[in-house]
Amino acid sequence: MASGNVEALWTRTLFSPVPVRNAFEVTIERLAQSIRLGVLVEGDRLPPERELADTFGVSRVTLREAIKALRGAGLVESRRGRGGGTFVAAPRREEARPRDQVEEAIEESLEDVLALRKVVEPGASALAASRTLSAADRSSLLDYLRAATNCEPSVRRRADSRLHLAIAALGGSALVTAVVADVQMRLGELLRAIPVIPGNIAHSDQQHAAIVDAILGGQADRARTEMEEHVDGTAALLRGFLS
Repeated sequence: MASGNVEALWTRTLFSPVPVRNAFEVTIERLAQSIRLGVLVEGDRLPPERELADTFGVSRVTLREAIKALRGAGLVESRRGRGGGTFVAAPRREEARPRDQVEEAIEESLEDVLALRKVVEPGASALAASRTLSAADRSSLLDYLRAATNCEPSVRRRADSRLHLAIAALGGSALVTAVVADVQMRLGELLRAIPVIPGNIAHSDQQHAAIVDAILGGQADRARTEMEEHVDGTAALLRGFLS
């Protein structure tokens, strides 16, 4: 780990209990950011699994899945044998490109998209839940949910976006739907820059089901809250890998 005051500061912030909701995604965010910010540097060994799980207040299963995701992204590597463990990996080298300019553009785009999404999509969900839906509307929403659940990776992103657009459309506002469509388009570009993580997909499926259940139940406040938690989970992953 980095030394001195920086280590003390980030140990208190990054290495502290994560929220119960979105625990998997936030664990990834904390660990990935600690690497990208230099709190953990190449060659550093992560604390033992039990200690790290206790620090974050998550189960060891959740921690293992988070580390697996980071390994897939090339941020950490596992070594066996005496002196083994999980270590921060050497940064991946890229072909000649203006890395600093690209990263700056991604970060600016990331925060803009996440801010807009946090404002718009929870409100769109609450709006949909506040309306009286026809039998056809309800059936259609469930069809979109099924299509976005446990689907093939190659069609996952499109099915996910279609569900979010269906939710927006049920609110009855063409303007709101247009904004959500723009958010989903921009979000898709960002999500393509990070690895597909099975644990996150499973969690996202559960959150989608909760959002749809709240909308069909006419529970506007709950629909807003469930969508906020879903949006926050995606934001945690994107910030962890891209910022």
